Amino acid sequence: MTRIAVIGAGIMGEDHARIVAHDLPGATLQVVCDMDIARAALVAQRFGAQHTSDDPQSVIARDDVDAVIIASPDFTHAPLSMACIAQGKPVLCEKPLSQSPAECLQVMAAEQAAGRKFVMLGFMRRYDQSYVEMREALVSGAIGRPLMMHNFHRNVETPAADFTGAMAITNSAPHEFDIVRHVLGTEFVSVSAYQPNRSDARVAPVVMVLETMDGQLVTIEVNNNAAYGYDVRAELVGEAGAIAMNNVAYTRTDMKLAASTRYDTDWRARYREAYVRQNRAFLDFARGGALPAKASDCWDGLCAALVAEAGAKALATGVKQAVNLPPKPAFYSLDKGIAA
Repeated sequence: MTRIAVIGAGIMGEDHARIVAHDLPGATLQVVCDMDIARAALVAQRFGAQHTSDDPQSVIARDDVDAVIIASPDFTHAPLSMACIAQGKPVLCEKPLSQSPAECLQVMAAEQAAGRKFVMLGFMRRYDQSYVEMREALVSGAIGRPLMMHNFHRNVETPAADFTGAMAITNSAPHEFDIVRHVLGTEFVSVSAYQPNRSDARVAPVVMVLETMDGQLVTIEVNNNAAYGYDVRAELVGEAGAIAMNNVAYTRTDMKLAASTRYDTDWRARYREAYVRQNRAFLDFARGGALPAKASDCWDGLCAALVAEAGAKALATGVKQAVNLPPKPAFYSLDKGIAA
């Protein structure tokens, strides 16, 4: 059995604990760790973890922990990932690796010094069936050369009253930044960002236009106060056709001369299967396999951070910004999984 520790017992940590306990044959939930030890104990009891802790560094060093899932606050991701690398333990780290490109580079340096990949980054949309089919349509040539990709990402309301347009770019949009790079198989070279005016004090939607190194245009709308529900969609337009994501709805209600479907309140139901697929891939990785080709790694984390940084600057200045990526290390172009 692969013994997994989950660090962070909030919404995401509890979901990961549930997946380990219920959906990963061959894995056991060994430790749940959270700064709120009562919360850790509650999640541990709910999903049958053997131990609890409020000290993530000691958890990572435990002899009875084989692999780690990091779902703690964003600022802890890079330091805890480096601790996992130092202990030689595979880690599934929720996004972002860091909002600081410099900190992403530190994690990359540690991983390269270790000589193999240890960090799988939690951009779970790569495992969502709609994006899988979208990429297959492109790779197979079914829709011809890609020209544009349109994306929107809408939430019911902002998670905090002080949420800003810049935070929509740095906190919400990285999922779009990563999945567009993955589907198109290219990098961004520039980003422009705009906001319309709302009639109230709530943060307005952010709309970005990005250019890729292969000459495609990408639009990304992030609307954190859409009010009506959680709604993520994408359309990939090629020279010979287009493929668009359908809204996932299992039922339709017919009454009072109208038909209706429901929206989810947040991302968890919409992407549950993607998380399960992602975590199964992580288990294979943790057991000694190479990092899956589909998975995000530290390079992908750095790219997301750099695009977000440029996007926030574009929004603040009203001027299109270049996305300046460093040369990609050969280490991240090769298969350097756990297996020798």
